[in-house]
Amino acid sequence: FEANEMERAVHDVVHSTKSVRSAARENNVDRTTLSRYVRDVRTKGIEGFQFKQSFVTKQVFTNDEEGLLASYRIQCSKIFHGLTRKGCQNLAFRFAKANNKTNIPPSWFTNNQAGKDWLSGFLSRQQDLSLRLPEATSLARSISFNKHNVELFFNNLGEVLKRSSYQPRQIWNLDETGITTVQKPSRVISQKGLKQVGQITSAERGTLVTMCCCVNAAGQALPPVYIFPRVHFKDHMLFGSPSGSLGLAALSGWMNSEMFTQSFVHFINHMGVSKSNPGILVMDNHKSHLSLDIIKIARDNGVRIVTFPPHCSHRLQPLDVSVYGPFKTYYNAACS
Repeated sequence: FEANEMERAVHDVVHSTKSVRSAARENNVDRTTLSRYVRDVRTKGIEGFQFKQSFVTKQVFTNDEEGLLASYRIQCSKIFHGLTRKGCQNLAFRFAKANNKTNIPPSWFTNNQAGKDWLSGFLSRQQDLSLRLPEATSLARSISFNKHNVELFFNNLGEVLKRSSYQPRQIWNLDETGITTVQKPSRVISQKGLKQVGQITSAERGTLVTMCCCVNAAGQALPPVYIFPRVHFKDHMLFGSPSGSLGLAALSGWMNSEMFTQSFVHFINHMGVSKSNPGILVMDNHKSHLSLDIIKIARDNGVRIVTFPPHCSHRLQPLDVSVYGPFKTYYNAACS
């Protein structure tokens, strides 16, 4: 509760003859704490009572910063990615470091997460949040392609579209796909009766390269991002790629949160978006796509993110449905 709420509650009890219980309920303050302050005011005859919150020196974030954390948690919960206790504590620690907070408790660095006492205080200050045991949402409702999820997605998209008169060039779709250096052989004509038919490929065991693309509803495509399975990226790896492409290196060749942040900044720089010229980005809700850094970068650049329901990309993701299939067909043909 805020200081003015406690002061108002004390005034209601002392000067307006309200009961402690009703004053606490109406002003949204703790009844026991209110009772203690009312007793002090009456016994000590304190004039001009001013309430000072005892937890201010321990509160790491400002009220506005805690509001941002709360809104992020609510948004994650709405898309079936609610954060656990440890997830909340880890997010708070990363948020504190990202904002260069100077009053971070040493124990946070030791445990690489915020403390349990901070989480308890945070939940008590954020009345819209509570620890809930999530319902084990059935496959038919949560992680499959069905009417409920499709309606939910298009309702969310519709709400975002209503906020501004977006043009097709301002509506973007982002997705990634894996490309192996060993192409899938096409069917060939061979002699009947053979148990096995071979086909020459570049190697028997392939190497995975991840390609991340971003296109808009007007048919424009941004320079893609390639993630190579290497320790260090070398410029020659992008030989023959589209102009402006970004190359990154990861041992696995797969996308991770750090790589996606770099990819996201790359696409933002090519979109031409800003707070005065906003855009919409539609993408998967994978955990690497929804980090605190991504949310902040999107907000600072006027990009509103709309995510697909879990496990529905094969039907809803435009790049997955219409682009990557033909691309890999032509890629395999070129390799053959």
